[in-house]
Amino acid sequence: MSSFILLAGIGSDLAETARSTAEKFGLDLPHFGAQVISFLIVAGALYVFAYKPILKVLEERRQRIAESLANAQKIKEELAKTSIARQEVLSLANDQANQLIEEARAAAARVQEQETQRAIATAEQIIAKAREAAAADYARMLAELKREVGRLVVETTAKVSGKVLTADDQQRLAEETNRQLAA
Repeated sequence: MSSFILLAGIGSDLAETARSTAEKFGLDLPHFGAQVISFLIVAGALYVFAYKPILKVLEERRQRIAESLANAQKIKEELAKTSIARQEVLSLANDQANQLIEEARAAAARVQEQETQRAIATAEQIIAKAREAAAADYARMLAELKREVGRLVVETTAKVSGKVLTADDQQRLAEETNRQLAA
């Protein structure tokens, strides 16, 4: 209770100090009341015509900034999704390119094998033709050799025997010589 009395005493002292200060500064209560009312009117007008529109503009700006931040976040997410999709597409394209390269290598190997087989077949044909030609040349040369040997035998026999051989004798000697050469 003594604190209440103490506070009441302090309150009355404050009131007295305020009154004396007001008298020193020349406070006129009717003018002060009019000034307070004028201030409230001006403050109300400023609040309605200046402060509220400024608050409205600031709120709109705050909303636009929030929308911009939300849009920026959406753009970041879309960019991340696009980047992932791009990586997937690049990976798929790489895989397809590697597959195409492997297919091309396999096709090249098949073509090379086909060309090798074709070259081998051509070489075998050339060798077969060369063998045939060699065999034909051998047979031709052998026939010429037999004729020549037969002719030489007939000439030699004619010279050795000293008589002229008839065509039948020459034929018979050539055939005997050919039989002996063949054996």
